[in-house]
Amino acid sequence: MKKIINRSWLRFTAILLSSFLSVIAFAQDKGVDIDINVKKESAWYQSPVVWVIGGAVFILLLVALLRGGAKRSA
Repeated sequence: MKKIINRSWLRFTAILLSSFLSVIAFAQDKGVDIDINVKKESAWYQSPVVWVIGGAVFILLLVALLRGGAKRSA
């Protein structure tokens, strides 16, 4: 008799646990929310012109610093 009660209790616990886990899994499921933005608004740093101007300024500063150091040592 004790074996039957143990098996029944084990089955009941397994069914209850699996049902509880199933409810948790369904609670986390939500509909797919896709937002597609087709507007052409972009940030200032995405423009290639900004990168070209920035690179030119960097190269000019680099040349000015390297040439300025050479004149002082000569």
